[in-house]
Amino acid sequence: MARIFISGSSTGLGLMAGQLLAEQGHRVVLHARSEARAEDARRELPKAEAVVIGDLEAIAGARNVAAQVNALGRFDAVIHNAAVGYREGHRVTADGLPHVFAINTLAAYVLTALIERPKRLVYLSSGMHQHADAHLDDILWRKRRWNGAEAYAESKLHDVLLAFAVARLWPEVLSNAVEPGWVPTNMGGPGAPDDIEQAHLTQAWLAASDDPAARTTGGYFYHLKPRRPNPQVQDAVLQDGLLDICREISGVVIS
Repeated sequence: MARIFISGSSTGLGLMAGQLLAEQGHRVVLHARSEARAEDARRELPKAEAVVIGDLEAIAGARNVAAQVNALGRFDAVIHNAAVGYREGHRVTADGLPHVFAINTLAAYVLTALIERPKRLVYLSSGMHQHADAHLDDILWRKRRWNGAEAYAESKLHDVLLAFAVARLWPEVLSNAVEPGWVPTNMGGPGAPDDIEQAHLTQAWLAASDDPAARTTGGYFYHLKPRRPNPQVQDAVLQDGLLDICREISGVVIS
């Protein structure tokens, strides 16, 4: 059985994936941004091995979460689930970064770089990334007028770029991205049309299954099936450009 860490897993799809993996007999460590949310997570999944606490909107917070995860020992898989949604306003963090970028893009990068390298990595994306542009020339929205939906879509494109970059740079690690669908979670909203019962299955499958179809890398999946992503994610120059920007902002290096 595998040992799996899931970021952003006190509620929603992260918690659902954790519950499924625990039911399958895997050892699961959850993550919450506050002690109150951690208590909620413990009630919802008492089988969880631990709940790591830390706010990923700050670079220091992401570093701290990575340190807590490493203190627990080696993991077989990490699911990068933490995110804020497309309805976010233009909020700037204490580090001077757009909140959406800080959590959806930069925190995933920092955790990837600092958590001891697992056997598998899974990154949560969105179908909205299909129509986005990486906009590496204005990744912090200093030149453009803010658009929350576009910022979210870009961040989800960045997550696929990160997954594919890691697949290229770390061939011994299975690194993939997932589109869970637009589902009625707190982030997706009550009117979301996709099936909530399907939305957490693929990330759990990629993290732990022995199915040969799940033991792949550099893929983009929707409901257990490969799906063609935005063509930009295949561009190694864009991949490296994103890594360079995240390294410069965070001071953290993916080696």
